[in-house]
Amino acid sequence: MNDKRGGGNFRSGDNRFGKKSNGTGSGKRFGGNRFHGGKSAGGKFNKSKPAIHKSKPTSHKPTLHKSPSPAPATSWEHVASWYDQLVGDEGSDYHRHVLLPATLRLLALGSDDRVLDLCCGQGVLCRLLAERASAVVGVDISPLLIAAARERTTAANVRFEVADARRLTVQTAGPLADGSFDAAACVMALHDVDDLSGLLRMLSAALKPGGRAVIVIMHPCFRVPRQSSWGWDEARKTQFRRTDRYLTPLDIPIATHPGLSPDEHTFFFHRPLSALLTALGEAGLATTVCEELTGHRQSEPGPRARAENRARQEIPIFLAIRAVKLA
Repeated sequence: MNDKRGGGNFRSGDNRFGKKSNGTGSGKRFGGNRFHGGKSAGGKFNKSKPAIHKSKPTSHKPTLHKSPSPAPATSWEHVASWYDQLVGDEGSDYHRHVLLPATLRLLALGSDDRVLDLCCGQGVLCRLLAERASAVVGVDISPLLIAAARERTTAANVRFEVADARRLTVQTAGPLADGSFDAAACVMALHDVDDLSGLLRMLSAALKPGGRAVIVIMHPCFRVPRQSSWGWDEARKTQFRRTDRYLTPLDIPIATHPGLSPDEHTFFFHRPLSALLTALGEAGLATTVCEELTGHRQSEPGPRARAENRARQEIPIFLAIRAVKLA
């Protein structure tokens, strides 16, 4: 694992954040459905039937599935090469300008800290952590992404392991959920994992008492793929955000290459904010900081540019949480 998945992770070519706005109100502007940050959480992915749960697709837009129906597998192994080429060494512009700075600030690392990056993908966040901490471990279920992380990373204080973030054991290094880490991060991947509670339990188990966990996700109130969108109020000359469904947990298939490979999907597991906060508490993690992160992009000059830019600064894209493991 997803768009952390160090900083997961995030994809292109699918307009999940839409095309850059020209300020005219044409096209998707900056609205798209999803900014992939995540990577793969665990389990095998059946490429022949990625999103339909054994039913035959009737179109290129598979149906949504309410939880708790049997969850689709969440590995990103099948799109690892594409994702690695997209994110590269430093991540997308959202990584560089928004996600990674916020993550590092909230982690507040000391030079002696030992840090775990869950769903690390090709190691974008790990390479930054290595400059600030004494030891870094990156975990992802995808062998191809871990291979890419190892190839892209030269720091001696970083190691990468293939492991399921929901069950933190590895054959070569033993259990990772051993209470030895000072801090841990899961960036843009939690919504790519079917088992929210399982991942948070493993994250908590990896931390020392008082250890810090930082989680960054798409904002669940405003960014629900295929259930939220931007709109324009012509009378008020205002850009607004519309959300059609929120409280119902949804397993939403996302095409990785719309129009090119319509049957290739990853999944976005939408959960309301209440489910996330409750799962954190049940895992023994107390939320101490919550930040709602807005985007950095600006519209090109045009009649709607001012309203679009104002909406960007008022309606957050991401949600960042710092939690502390209770003794």
